[in-house]
Amino acid sequence: MTGKNSHITETDLHLEVNHDSPVPLHAQVEELLRKLIQQEEYQNGKLLPAEKDLAKQLNISRNTFRAAMNKLVYEGLVVRRKGIGTKVNQDVVRTQLTAWPSFTREMNDKGRPFHDISKNVSREKASLEVAGYLGIDENTEVQKLERLRGESDEPVVLFISYFHPRVGITPNESFDGPLYEILEEKYHVEPTLAKEEIVAELPDENLASKLEMEPDTPILIRKHLACDDNENPIEFCYACYRADRFVYQINFRRDEKVM
Repeated sequence: MTGKNSHITETDLHLEVNHDSPVPLHAQVEELLRKLIQQEEYQNGKLLPAEKDLAKQLNISRNTFRAAMNKLVYEGLVVRRKGIGTKVNQDVVRTQLTAWPSFTREMNDKGRPFHDISKNVSREKASLEVAGYLGIDENTEVQKLERLRGESDEPVVLFISYFHPRVGITPNESFDGPLYEILEEKYHVEPTLAKEEIVAELPDENLASKLEMEPDTPILIRKHLACDDNENPIEFCYACYRADRFVYQINFRRDEKVM
């Protein structure tokens, strides 16, 4: 049997699926769609071609096509509107867990200049969880920084940071500027190691109100512990993201098989 390659001709990007490839068709189509939505015309708001038309041109079933498209919908990369069509989700902020960039710099590089909608600095007794991450006794007084950040006046993420007492942050610290630059330049501590956990949870009423979302809508919580070269804790942070506005992308490369 000869291989059957199909391609879409209405975009400059050459897109095809190979029906004789060992790679499953839905995986090929998923990769095709990821390339398609990066095209300038679709990034600028043009509707994607109709599902039935793409499936027909690629000579695949609509179920196969839908399985691939559902993955992108689930990740928040595209949105479907009944009776209208599918388009790239312009409201979602995407970041990759392949490095440890400054959040402010990364968003600026993406053309998404986030700013502080509100900021609060206080002293607080460490909870059992915070104390455990920082390696201090429960109820030890620590410096707390809470920053609600977003675009325009719409909140996207709430950062709640707690700092180890030995960092020596003064009670009148204003935290104006990128956080880790302040830690390095004013307090001479350099975060070089990050340990993270990412979980999905339902926000309590207070957190839901701050993020302007319904309490029964899950949020993405990133628990971030920043340490120095000797793995001494510097900062523990809860980063609470609106799941409808933020997507994490993680890329892995498979190691060579060990025989």
